[in-house]
Amino acid sequence: MISLQNLILGFFFSFIGSIPPGTINLSVIQLGLRKNIAAALRMGFAAALVEFVYAAIAIKFQIYISSNPAIKNNFILISASVLILLGLMNLVSVKLKKSGRKNKLAAISASGFRKGVLISIANPLAMPFWIGVTAYLQSNAWIDFSNTSIWSYVCGISFGTLAVLSMLSIIAFKTGKFIEPDNKLIKIIPGIVLLALGLYTLMNLYVF
Repeated sequence: MISLQNLILGFFFSFIGSIPPGTINLSVIQLGLRKNIAAALRMGFAAALVEFVYAAIAIKFQIYISSNPAIKNNFILISASVLILLGLMNLVSVKLKKSGRKNKLAAISASGFRKGVLISIANPLAMPFWIGVTAYLQSNAWIDFSNTSIWSYVCGISFGTLAVLSMLSIIAFKTGKFIEPDNKLIKIIPGIVLLALGLYTLMNLYVF
């Protein structure tokens, strides 16, 4: 049974949760500034699809995941490793494009959909996030899956992600005329952020 309340709550918390700066946000903005609006929208669509899967998994296995710290630690390690790899790929692809060389790394970076899938998959921390949000909503009796399907809630989450990223890509596209699209800093920002987040995650896992 479809629940409008679950759909709205999923959309609202996904929209709010996707606003803070992150790798997907910055990558979408980068593509918009470079007037590649089609790739930016494809990246947003890819991110929304991955968010749909992660949110569904989080809800299905909420109790199991939250009661097993070892699983969460493995997610964190995988996330950090992939973030670092994608950051290096981004920086290398910028250098290769500057020298006129082309390879698979550059192709992946240039593809909005593929890059969106890779970056989103590298963020399995979305699952703990949705476990926490869902638990909060359930504890306040704002959401109930006993008589309704989880899919209206999950669809709301996916639509919220798509709405934010589409909005950011359009804003960046509209304001891109005021910013130099070939600015080197704009090109390398996503790579730097990916590396920084990956290293920060590893530090939190093994140092703090």
